[in-house]
Parts: sequence; C-alpha cells; structure tokens
Amino acid sequence: MIRMLDKRAQVLLKTLIERYITEGQPVGSRTLSKYSGLDLSPATIRNVMSDLEEMGFIISPHTSAGRVPTPAGYRFFVDTLLITKPLESAEIHQLEDNLHADNPQRVLHSASNLLSQLTQFAGVVMTPRRRAGTFRQIEFLKLSEKRVLLIVVTPSGDVQNRILFTEREYGATELIEAANYINQNYSGQSFESVRAKLHGELSQLRQDMYALMSVALEAGGRAVSENSEQYVISGERNLLSVQDLSSDVTRLKQLFELFERKSSLVQILDISLRGHGVQIFIGGETGVSAPDEVSVVTAPYKVDGEVVGTVGVIGPTRMAYERVIPIVDVTAKLLSSALSHT
Repeated sequence: MIRMLDKRAQVLLKTLIERYITEGQPVGSRTLSKYSGLDLSPATIRNVMSDLEEMGFIISPHTSAGRVPTPAGYRFFVDTLLITKPLESAEIHQLEDNLHADNPQRVLHSASNLLSQLTQFAGVVMTPRRRAGTFRQIEFLKLSEKRVLLIVVTPSGDVQNRILFTEREYGATELIEAANYINQNYSGQSFESVRAKLHGELSQLRQDMYALMSVALEAGGRAVSENSEQYVISGERNLLSVQDLSSDVTRLKQLFELFERKSSLVQILDISLRGHGVQIFIGGETGVSAPDEVSVVTAPYKVDGEVVGTVGVIGPTRMAYERVIPIVDVTAKLLSSALSHT
C-alpha cells in the first residue's frame, strides 16, 4: 500500500488526519487546499480523496461531504507520515522531578499519574514482571506461644506480613536461626523453588525447623502473589470528556469493560514487552475487544538492562500522536533509570 501512495496523496492524507485530530470535524477539499501547501484544483483533490477512500484510509460520514480517517489511515499515518515533536523542557523537568527511586511502588503510581496529567488521557504502567514471587529477606517475630509473624521484604522493597500458626512454640533464638538460614542461602529466589530445595535438604535440618520454614515459605509465596498488582492505571475518567468516546454509550461501555477485564489490558501490555521502543495499537489491532476509536501507545521499561514492564497511554484514535509518543518514550526511559538505581 505504501508504494501505491504517491507524494501528493501522502501530503493530503497527512493534512487530513492532522486537521481532523485538531478540529474533530470531517475534512473537506477546501480545508485540504488551504492547509496542504499543494497547488491543486478542487477536482484533483477530490480525485485523490476518492482514491484514498478506495484504499480504506478514509471514509465519508453520511452527514458530511468531508472525510475522516479510518484505523488503517491512522496506521499508515503513524508508521509513515508522522513527525514527533520533542518534549518541552518544563515537561521533561516535571517527569524527572517526580520519578524518584525512593519507593518502587510509589514511582510506578507517579509514572501512571504523570502520563495521565501530561496527555489528559488514561496512563497505565505494568508492574515489573521479573523475580515474580521472590523475596529479598524474611524475618520471624514471636507473637504468642504458637503464633509467629512472618515479615517478607520483596526485591522491590515492598513489605508483606502474615501470621503463622505453628505446631509448637519457637524461641526467639530459633526464629532468628531459621530466618538467617533462609536469607543466607536463598535470598533472591522464588518461594516455590526454595521449598523444593528445602525438601531435598531435609536431612540437614531438624524436622521441627523444616516445618516452620515450610509453612513460612508457603505463606510468603501467597502473600507476594496476592499483593502484586498487574498494572497501575490513572485518569480513566479523563476519557469521559473525550467526545469521540463519550458520545456513544456502547463504545464507552466497551472501553470500560477493557479496564475491568484485566486480562485484556495485560495482554496489550504483554505484547509491547516483546517489542522495541514505542508501539502504537489502533482499535482492534491488539486482538482484544477494544473500540476502533481507541488507541494505546506503549513503551517497555527496563531494570538493570532487563525489560520488566510497560508504560502506556490509552486514549482516542484522534490523539496528537506527535506529542503523546515522546511523553510515553521519555517516561519509559526515566522510569528505567529510577528503578535501576534502587
């Protein structure tokens, strides 16, 4: 299709999409003549528009003589014709000032909020996927005769607590000994793999100490998995003020179902984990049930050089891509930097 579009058709398609993004109204020949910079007759413009319509890049709404882009038109535009604008220094400073590594969970929420604030759409951040179900350190604290508090510190610094009910009473020294054994030998590994290794090393451990460690690892694994959000999202309500989405109740319902069905949104974010740099999903391109009027702009972020998650913006297909793309790109890079220095 790219070879079929000559330079003149590309300029007119680019102009049409840019005017539609700006004004939100079907674009007619007169507007194209005014803004395209091409010296073409109205008849020639109409002929080119007719060709673009045949190719499926634009359509004519029944109520207007003008045209609007289709998802295929947007796809050609972002892949071939789009020129992104660098972020203003004030926006870069706003991102830098708020993406600190003091608390990994807080920085994810900050990134999501900033994406939403800067674009006025919904911002989403997939939580890190590496080291799922792992721990950095555990501690035991005696509560009563047969009740022990398990404290789990995850690699990202989150702390989870669980109460263990034991078969016998453990002294403070025994609890320190058990915690030290696990931390010294297994820190950074998954609870599941440690349980398997402990079972193999049963001969080296007293039976009662093995019982304590086993119940602790099972509870710790549950604590970490139950409290791990798959993603953080901000600004969904912003989409209620986007006329392209809010003017159709069915479309709006479909969009919010996308948010509620976590698996669908995670699927989109997972796809972008496997890509490089900024990716743009328009309408149903993701294979999930998303309205044609919705686009998702994503970029992966890294921790210590390893891709672990995705940041993104969810908004209308009629968005200023030249501005949203660098916002997503810079946020991903700054988040990578912040999390790699924790």
